[in-house]
Amino acid sequence: MPEDLKRVEDPATQERLPVNPGELRRRNVQVGQHVAISPGAVPRFLARIESGLGALGKAETVLAAAAVHHRLAWIHPFLDGNGRVVRLLSHAMLLDTLDTGAIWSISRGLARNVESYKRHLAACDLPRRNDLDGRGTLSEEALAAFTDFFLRTCLDQVKFMEGLVQPERLRARILLWAEEEIRLGVLPPKSGLILEALLYRGALQRGEIAGILGVGERQGRRVAAALAGLGLILSETSRAPIWLAFPASLAARWMPGLFPEKAE
Repeated sequence: MPEDLKRVEDPATQERLPVNPGELRRRNVQVGQHVAISPGAVPRFLARIESGLGALGKAETVLAAAAVHHRLAWIHPFLDGNGRVVRLLSHAMLLDTLDTGAIWSISRGLARNVESYKRHLAACDLPRRNDLDGRGTLSEEALAAFTDFFLRTCLDQVKFMEGLVQPERLRARILLWAEEEIRLGVLPPKSGLILEALLYRGALQRGEIAGILGVGERQGRRVAAALAGLGLILSETSRAPIWLAFPASLAARWMPGLFPEKAE
């Protein structure tokens, strides 16, 4: 990263301050109307967030992703880059909890709704309105509204990517392509059975290949080698399980809505 991007200017003093990767801030900061907690309190607040995430179920973790998104931004642990870190953390939490495969991203959805996103975050900075607005110092009602916005944004991105990928047609497109390659002699017969099994099961043990194909071990290894040669399957080692790859060269054919072919 260029040196000029590793510094941030203090709006009050115009002082240029260094930003060191991973270093918690050592100064007081104000973002808009929000005065962040003192730098000495940052480690304690971060530890509290971490302890609260320790034993949550899947649904609770998804809800917590929204709450942590605001609370971490409210803490403002770094001099700069806090928004990017918060969005990255939300993406990572959903990736791990829902096994999204990074096919969709909350960051993209928030970027498409910047004004609403900022308005909700600012509302969550407000103190609680009355005795019915939660038990903490911040407005629980505003946090609930942000959580609703956050989850609706997630659903919007899931639906958007579903429309592009068209998963209900993905199997048909892949198997049709495999049949054509088999007729052309590029792939061995029955290769499509392995691709189909990987679509449903995610991974296969190498010893299962021959049984799925109904052939001997030698022919099973030949089919696996042909699929690997075209970059259709991946494996960490020669003996490890295989899983389905999505080579860029076939993106326009397998997922035409997601990766349209370039115009001539």
